Amino acid sequence: MNGAPIGIFDSGVGGLTVARAIGDQLPRESLVYIGDTLHSPYGPKPIADVRRYSLEVLDTLVAQGVKMLVIACNTASAAVLRDARERYDVPVVEVIGPAVRTAISTTRNGRIGVIGTQGTIGSGVYQDMLGVDERLTVFARACPRFVEFVEAGVTGSGELLRVAEEYLAPLREADIDTLVLGCTHYPFLKGAISYVMGPAVSLVSSDVETANDVYRELVTRDLLTDDSGAPSHVYEATGDSAGAFIDLANRLLGREVQSVRLVQTGAIDLPHPA
Repeated sequence: MNGAPIGIFDSGVGGLTVARAIGDQLPRESLVYIGDTLHSPYGPKPIADVRRYSLEVLDTLVAQGVKMLVIACNTASAAVLRDARERYDVPVVEVIGPAVRTAISTTRNGRIGVIGTQGTIGSGVYQDMLGVDERLTVFARACPRFVEFVEAGVTGSGELLRVAEEYLAPLREADIDTLVLGCTHYPFLKGAISYVMGPAVSLVSSDVETANDVYRELVTRDLLTDDSGAPSHVYEATGDSAGAFIDLANRLLGREVQSVRLVQTGAIDLPHPA
């Protein structure tokens, strides 16, 4: 079990930031990453569809024998975290809690902004978790086109800056001092987001903090690898073009992804909520 890989899942390439942070902190651990490019983006989709797609991918990772699941997608985390922890016998780590903890410890004036997909912001999960602290005032804003820019490999352009200005102006006017990047795609746009928000606003992303949670879970459960050999990093996608995934991943991360295996996730029937 200890030598089994960590399974990481995202709707596309955004979760590669989390995978990289986990690899940096745990260089001996093997990883299996699945990007659900067939159904990306998740943000505008109905929550029932996101739940079904997410559990199909997580089932696939568990079938491959992973020792831990990392839901490296905010929309999926909001949709299926409780289901996943009840459904699987392996530990499940998500990206929302780590970002919330970091934002609370970072803010100086108690005014925190959150940006994310329509699904994440609409779920209210960040607002609810941050709202537990009565000292905080939370301002949330959906930024759906940001994922489109990242998935197109565009991290700097005049159009991106114009869209960022439109999305972020209300948060800038709200005098926030901390901004949570509530989507794992958004760290690729840190330059544009920081430019629009200004140097006084701290940006919080979940990649490093999620990796910290992964480390803690592995140590606590005595699941750190006991394999002294070279770790394997396997990348998989559910779409129909491995080449497109590799090209985009390497444009965003450098030459980290050398090959991608296409996988088919199985259809599952989920019970309807009572």
